Amino acid sequence: MSDPLIIIPARLGATRLPNKPLADIHGEPMIVRVWRRVTEANAGAVYVATDAPEIADVVRRAGGEAVMTGAHHESGSDRVCEAANIVDPQGAVQIVVNVQGDMPTLQPDVVAAALDPLSDPAVDIATVASPITEPSECLDPAVVKIVPSAFSRPGVFRAIYFSRGGAPYGPGAYYHHIGIYAFRRAALHRFVNLPVSALERRERLEQLRALEAGMRIDVRLVESTPFGVDVPADLERARAILAPARRDLEEGLAMGVAIGAAIS
Repeated sequence: MSDPLIIIPARLGATRLPNKPLADIHGEPMIVRVWRRVTEANAGAVYVATDAPEIADVVRRAGGEAVMTGAHHESGSDRVCEAANIVDPQGAVQIVVNVQGDMPTLQPDVVAAALDPLSDPAVDIATVASPITEPSECLDPAVVKIVPSAFSRPGVFRAIYFSRGGAPYGPGAYYHHIGIYAFRRAALHRFVNLPVSALERRERLEQLRALEAGMRIDVRLVESTPFGVDVPADLERARAILAPARRDLEEGLAMGVAIGAAIS
């Protein structure tokens, strides 16, 4: 089996934050920051799929690959499917990963983790989640929750529902869905050709279309939780997290921990 194909869909038409992929974060467009994070995962060839020449230009100037797609797509998965067919028209690549282009704080190991559930041949789509530790997020509609079945093995469970509400009800763990999907190639083609489902329309979550069609989605738990940039306040938060002084401090602390562990 060939290495996965990793595609980052991006468009300029966001209404809440116009030109979002080109938003500056300390001298670099957000889409370029996401591309760099994904590339650092070393999990497969990485492409940005877009209908905007401006996005393609900044990615190529940074040394990345961009694929021009149609402007008609209703979802990122539709754009990813077209891009995969352009890059690999013979269908040699068996796994296609969709990484949202608005997660500049994404850690590279999260991308690699999304591939893990596909080691089970019964899984159609794999994704990632992290435990919710902030109680207010349990009812926040901006935080998508995954309702899990029993764990099939440590750190991996099957998703039986996704919701913007506080699901499941009652005491227990809650899991924050992270917008990365690793599709088997055949599952991606099937998914984008399915009609929009009732629950998908109600929750505004396209992954519910797959569940309603009987497709299996398994989830790998990770520790870090990147957040999506949807509104100006999110962009300011990302800029604060990724400020050079803060990043240098975090890298210095990590190096100090590593040196201490080596000495001990």
